[in-house]
Amino acid sequence: MTDKVQFSNQPIRPIGKAAQQIQTGVKAPFKDVFAKELAKTELKFSAHAQKRLAMRNIKLTEKELEKVQTGVNKAADKGARESLILVDNLAFVVSIKNRTVITTIDGENMKENVFTNIDSAVIM
Repeated sequence: MTDKVQFSNQPIRPIGKAAQQIQTGVKAPFKDVFAKELAKTELKFSAHAQKRLAMRNIKLTEKELEKVQTGVNKAADKGARESLILVDNLAFVVSIKNRTVITTIDGENMKENVFTNIDSAVIM
């Protein structure tokens, strides 16, 4: 037994954003798309966090920054939104969604502190 399949003579057309791009001829250059995706992974420091770093004379090493970034990635993988990232003798409260350090606390100032508005903690 043979089933017959008929195809229309009409061309297949893309739908949605793909159709808009083809119709307008506008496509984002690779470098723009790459830069946008890269910005999603970069860790930023809020003005408040930068003030705290300066006020407490905290100088972050490349290794410490990598640990914070790794902690942020782990928290993001688990669906965290606001996280406390502990690296060595430093604490970072981070907005995971925005990949932004909200504040930084060193070991001396960490004692007897209460961390609020977080939903997770990552110890690196």
